[in-house]
Amino acid sequence: MVNNVRNINNYTPPPPVGQTSPAGGAGKSRPLPSRAASGADKVEISPIAQFLSRIAEIPDIRAEKVEQIRQELANGDYDVEGKLPEALERFLEENLPQ
Repeated sequence: MVNNVRNINNYTPPPPVGQTSPAGGAGKSRPLPSRAASGADKVEISPIAQFLSRIAEIPDIRAEKVEQIRQELANGDYDVEGKLPEALERFLEENLPQ
């Protein structure tokens, strides 16, 4: 014998999305809230998310810059100690939200 799930312990499944459901079993129904009544959705992107998005757009490797630094290292002209603070400051100035 096959059991009908709908009839176990007087279970009544909910109506499909977008349809009305009976209120109190008296045959009355109420409409589901509509989007028009509640207004449009709004999305706000935080400054941190904007910053991370800009970082993600930076190319992984700038071949011309890598080659230039290789040449400077080979010639002994590259100031390793002095470049990091300057590079970090420039990076932050260019990429932090204003």
